[in-house]
Amino acid sequence: MVSKNQIQEAFYNQDPQAVLSKLDVTKDGLSDAEAKKRIDEYGHNALDEGESRGLVAKFFDQFKDFMIIVLLAAALISGVLGEISDAIIILLVVVLNAALGVFQEAKAEEAINALRQMASPMARVKRNGHVVSIKSEDIVPGDIVLLEAGDVVPADIRLIEANSLKVEEAALTGESVPVEKEMVIVEDDASLGDRVNMAFSSTNVTYGRGTGVVVGTGMNTEVGHIANMLANAEESKTPLQENQDQLGKSLTVLILAIAAIMFVVGMLNGRPWLEMLLTSISVAVAAIPEGLPAITTIILALGTQKMAKRNALVRKLPAVETLGGTEVICSDKTGTLTMNQMTVEKVYYNGQVHEVTEDIDLSLPVMKIMNFANDTEISGDGRLIGDPTETAMVQFGIDKGMNLKEELAKEPRIAEVPFESDRKLMSTIHKLADGRFLIATKGAPDELLKRCTTLDINGEAKQMTNADRDEILSTNTSLAVQALRVLAMAYKFVDEVPAEMTSEAVEKDLVYAGMIGMIDPERPEAADAIRVAKGAGIRTIMITGDHRDTAQAIASRLGIIEEGQNDAVLTGAELNTQSDEEFARNVEKYSVYARVSPEHKVRIVKAWQNHGKVVSMTGDGVNDAPSLKTADIGVGMGITGTEVSKGASDMVLADDNFQTIVVAVEEGRKVFSNIQKAVQFLLSANLGEVLTLFIATFLGWTILEPVHILWINLVTDTFPAIALGLENAEKDIMEHKPRGRSSNFFSNGVGGAIIYQGIIEGGITLLVYWWAISNPAAGHVGELAHMDAETMAFITLGMIQLFHAYNSKSVYKSIFQVGIFSNMTLVYATLLSAVLLLGVILIPGLNTFFGVSVLTGTQWAVSIGAAFMIVPIVELVKALQRATGKK
Repeated sequence: MVSKNQIQEAFYNQDPQAVLSKLDVTKDGLSDAEAKKRIDEYGHNALDEGESRGLVAKFFDQFKDFMIIVLLAAALISGVLGEISDAIIILLVVVLNAALGVFQEAKAEEAINALRQMASPMARVKRNGHVVSIKSEDIVPGDIVLLEAGDVVPADIRLIEANSLKVEEAALTGESVPVEKEMVIVEDDASLGDRVNMAFSSTNVTYGRGTGVVVGTGMNTEVGHIANMLANAEESKTPLQENQDQLGKSLTVLILAIAAIMFVVGMLNGRPWLEMLLTSISVAVAAIPEGLPAITTIILALGTQKMAKRNALVRKLPAVETLGGTEVICSDKTGTLTMNQMTVEKVYYNGQVHEVTEDIDLSLPVMKIMNFANDTEISGDGRLIGDPTETAMVQFGIDKGMNLKEELAKEPRIAEVPFESDRKLMSTIHKLADGRFLIATKGAPDELLKRCTTLDINGEAKQMTNADRDEILSTNTSLAVQALRVLAMAYKFVDEVPAEMTSEAVEKDLVYAGMIGMIDPERPEAADAIRVAKGAGIRTIMITGDHRDTAQAIASRLGIIEEGQNDAVLTGAELNTQSDEEFARNVEKYSVYARVSPEHKVRIVKAWQNHGKVVSMTGDGVNDAPSLKTADIGVGMGITGTEVSKGASDMVLADDNFQTIVVAVEEGRKVFSNIQKAVQFLLSANLGEVLTLFIATFLGWTILEPVHILWINLVTDTFPAIALGLENAEKDIMEHKPRGRSSNFFSNGVGGAIIYQGIIEGGITLLVYWWAISNPAAGHVGELAHMDAETMAFITLGMIQLFHAYNSKSVYKSIFQVGIFSNMTLVYATLLSAVLLLGVILIPGLNTFFGVSVLTGTQWAVSIGAAFMIVPIVELVKALQRATGKK
């Protein structure tokens, strides 16, 4: 068991000697005996496995859903009534949904498994005064760890030595460039990204060397903290799941009440109790839309296929629909809204700032220096390996046509003064063809200026004046305000290599060549995607571990905020000063969050959720995982994303393109719209059935037998409802505001449509039955006439539902607007259902089994003609709604 007090102290705010003393260790490291003792006390340096439930337990957990319980009851009743096929279909639906639930739950565990795999397999530590290589899991608090470029940091470490050490922490903090580590004492309230004297578990050393003492292992590291947040993150139900639960409960209460009333009324009318019991139960089973969960699943699955073709890979089916309701997209900056690739954007030389789009002379000193004073390596396949800042400069040279390998072959590097964080400079010395030597120096502008005496203007060195210095510093400030990372270049020619490779000997009396401004640029398509999202009523919130100025500049370039809108930006430190209640009141003010931690991201998501908003969170780093899991829909990045972030996500973008989210939102809106169409079709049909039987019971009519009800319900519901799920998106679907969490299956006029259309269906069926009783066929009297009337009611109620499927293509638009044949799957589905429905009348033997008769031409015409009347009647109602604006 890991000691609970292992990393309760903020070791970054103490000097190294105090840290070593508290951990009872010297720079020579622990002894083997002491290390073994500490493993027994603290446990291994690994993340907790957590409690894993078996597949059987996970499977039975799926049956706690209310709608599933109702369906199981319906299956049982159908079996008792002898409707074995109906019972089997319902059970198949239930089992399919349970299997999908187990699959999704297993997928959700991937995030923590991926976190474990990020750990370094081996680490170099000092034991008994000697450097040895051990398994990372055997590291304990107090171990002295040695780090160098290429290493994965094996635990949380307080650095005690740092030689030009840079650590890439983007996955953990969101910082877009490697962090230069410094041996300074950091303030108590410093954010994770500002703890420059710490190296965190699972981050990557990109440059230099360092030594540190382990202050946290396993679950007591920052990565362990994230794993704990993931394990305890609350996964709320999606709006779709909430809607299904609500629908199931409401329908169950209503249906049971109607069935009970029918039973009592039938008994009072003198009907046999067994007959009324079977009829009431049949109505109850028929009224439950048992196909809805399966139809919903199929519609969602079809939606995932379409989204996959557009680079949105859905890992959890309900996520498709949730996207459609998204009101707020909380997006990570680095790698999501930006390229996660430092890029040269401006170049300053000859006293002017030039855009990178301009042509540039490759012989300019600023171009040569940025490529020569550079440790980037070019691999055999052309990949650039090294610090992102340095690779950006080499890439800029390549883009402009420079062949760096050829240049270095002609003027090779023969010596160097490496970069050091205290002086913020590096220099290389190159032998020239004329026998002289070139000193190439790059670094922080203010530090480099101190070492320059002349200024390069059009290839000539002129004496630098105070005015020149002021202009250079002013330009540096101007570029920095634009959130550009600025580096300066200088050079000089010497006749011989300095005797000592020191800064004092090499970096003096330099010629100032110019500056470059770099940034992790926004993705070209991101601004357009944000604009489309805004037009669809969706607000984009940017969250990053970068500094405030960088975050604000990128956000204004993307159109998330207006330029200079300072009050819309909040830092993690400022967020810490607000209570949850205060932040909930203020959350709508902020569109940009800078220098935040994983806890802050979760707070931001929850604050919006507490406002009733459907929140999507995008991200690619380990630090994004808890908020990805907390959000209504987590969207991970497929290319740059860590396996941890992908494992915690509901959807993964195969192209890392923010624009794909907007495409997915459109598909999600279409999916929900199509589910609503299926709900409208199913429930209006079921309401028509219930009203037909309910009113007939009051009138003392035996209008349909239980077998008729169940067959109509079986053959006319499923195929057309699935086909409605294939409807094309309506053209203006992205011009409406998001439906939000408060909407449900009955929103946007669907509830009213179900009621009036169900009443029409029931009314027409009752009228046809009354006409049949009043106008029996020649020679048909008594039981035969009654069978004719039941058969006509059977045909009318079944066919009216198939005709009504076309009404359900849109709540308000005419079928001529949406197109009768725009969805051929619906045409084929209704034809198949019609064959199955009418086959029981036309096929000898089957008609005897179902207790129906062969009708006359007039009876067929009345039945089908009356059923078709649902189309013009609904078209008339829709026209009135459009004309009066009651939509």
